Amino acid sequence: MDEQIINEIRSVVTKLYGVDVSVVLDRPEESFGDYATNVAMQLAKPLQKNPREIAQDIASELKEVEFIRSAGVAGPGFININLDDQYLLDSLSREASKPYAGLKFVVEYSDPNPFKPLHAGHLYTTLVGDSISRIVSRAGAEVTRLNYGGDVGMHVGKTMWAIERKLAGKSVEELGFTDVDDTAAWLGKCYVEGTDAYETDQAAKEEIIAINKRVYDIHSSQDQESDLAVKYWKLRGDSYENFKKFYNELQVISFDRFIPESEVAPIGLKILEEQLENNVYQRSEGAVIFDGESHGLHSRVFLNSEGLPTYETKELGLMFTKWNDYNFDRSIIITGSEQQQYMEVVLKSIEQYEPNIPERTTHITHGLVKLTGGVKMSSRKGNILSAYDILQSAREAGQEEGGNVDEVVMLAAVKYSFLKSRIGGDVIYDPTESIATEGNSGPYLQYAHARARSILAKASATPQVVGDLDSSERSLLLKLSEYSEVVNKAALELAPHVICTYLFELSQVFNRFYENSKVIGDPRESTRLVLIENYAETLKDGLELLGITAPDRM
Repeated sequence: MDEQIINEIRSVVTKLYGVDVSVVLDRPEESFGDYATNVAMQLAKPLQKNPREIAQDIASELKEVEFIRSAGVAGPGFININLDDQYLLDSLSREASKPYAGLKFVVEYSDPNPFKPLHAGHLYTTLVGDSISRIVSRAGAEVTRLNYGGDVGMHVGKTMWAIERKLAGKSVEELGFTDVDDTAAWLGKCYVEGTDAYETDQAAKEEIIAINKRVYDIHSSQDQESDLAVKYWKLRGDSYENFKKFYNELQVISFDRFIPESEVAPIGLKILEEQLENNVYQRSEGAVIFDGESHGLHSRVFLNSEGLPTYETKELGLMFTKWNDYNFDRSIIITGSEQQQYMEVVLKSIEQYEPNIPERTTHITHGLVKLTGGVKMSSRKGNILSAYDILQSAREAGQEEGGNVDEVVMLAAVKYSFLKSRIGGDVIYDPTESIATEGNSGPYLQYAHARARSILAKASATPQVVGDLDSSERSLLLKLSEYSEVVNKAALELAPHVICTYLFELSQVFNRFYENSKVIGDPRESTRLVLIENYAETLKDGLELLGITAPDRM
């Protein structure tokens, strides 16, 4: 909608002054107008004229535009614009612009490692990534959802070392696990045991290093039959099945592809060898590094002294796999903030020989995820805050408030709590606050949607606009007309919290409308039903972009 207004203002400026200008529209306080622009102040200096005089001339011309009800001047030269009611109503059904139309996006998120437990950070990045993927898709992008995990590496060596000791010649099947959740919990304990041994027992450390190399050999030789290989492949498969079960429980959109480190490590090694000859990477004390200091960063090891690829080299392979397989216009990666400097170095190294990749890559990071009053935990020490701990805390908070919590409501509580704040800082999850049906919460917005549907179900009149809108009706309509702008803003900023803020504000505007405007049985019932229908649909659509279900009844 704002594009049409912008074009009208530009047309007026061209007519009056013979220049083209970039126009920015703002949504002022409702009492000032529907839109405001400072275009007159932008023109004052190049035109050598008083900005208020320019604003008055532009406003006079805008009053002649069919869908503009009024245009006035405020302050030093702001132009406030009020739109025709019908234009606002028509905007609700007008197709929104799609800033990412025709662009290919790859979005990588969640990224749990096989042989390790799912922690709260995995839950956070899964929900954020799911919402961002939905939002940029709505903005027109062709989205590929990727999930990257470490099925090789020292964490696997540590876990497999403990597994070998625990099984003592037995098969995995003899453990008697009937559910992948049980297997995942057991693997988590094995990882802790292996990590402790690696850090405290030199003999065990050497054994773990040897097993780590054997796991790489299993992949390079495609070994399916040795005793270690049979255990490895079985437990690797169980890990991925556990991840898929987790995503189903979260009701997120399925990933298009799971990319394991074992697949991209050889690709990264080949790139490393090629660019070593071009002096992008250097040999140092038996290892291969990238000299980050010369670029204002820090240096990192890409090939360790044992000849094994590090996370950095696997990341090279991953980024080139994305580039070669998807020819992306934009790559979005969502991780914890501890990977920020690591990723900067990797991208800087790639910039030396394929600058398109870092130019088109956006790395979004977040802080620690904690429960209210919680402390930092570690999977290495076995005291992690798991993804399931967060979900269970929401269920328990709901029970304390008066009964069992529907899973749809529980998921809304967690998702909205994670998404309503700007991505970047630590995330403090408050289960009681998140599950409340009052205040800025997911369940509250679900209830707001159900309430609107209940009003519509009781109505007998046909929804249709009759006559001019009163002030309360118009306030709700004006807020509804913002929605497509909000979605595009969230897409351009990769910021789900923008939608959360809007939906909560919209529900508050509706509450004021409903307090002042009787619906059922009122002479203006037909008109008000049109607004309530659009309100309910907007809530439902916005919640869907957050990955939240909007039930008709609660």
